[in-house]
Amino acid sequence: MTPQADTSQLRLPDTLTIDVLDEGSGMAEVELLDAATGQGRSFELPAGWLPAAAEGLAYEVRVRADGVAFAPLAGGARTLREHNKQTLLEFSDEYEPGDHESGEQKPGEQAEVER
Repeated sequence: MTPQADTSQLRLPDTLTIDVLDEGSGMAEVELLDAATGQGRSFELPAGWLPAAAEGLAYEVRVRADGVAFAPLAGGARTLREHNKQTLLEFSDEYEPGDHESGEQKPGEQAEVER
């Protein structure tokens, strides 16, 4: 009898893209796109953790029982750029032109104070 894999823990791999590589400090500024939530986060990590680290390269990130694995991912940087573009297109700040020009204050809105 062959043991069955536990598929409840399976998930799509996250994508990590190097934005800036600082060879002096050995650190890489990266953006991580969470496949499950579609959320992106930026942070730094040692460039030595990433195979053939270079700016613009993308990696598939898999968390395993024995650690984290980074595998080069062709087209990953393009996927992250497209995700970021879509996020900007969906953004709404609820600003209505003329709100601040008339000097009127809406209920619950704080007024600016000149000093």
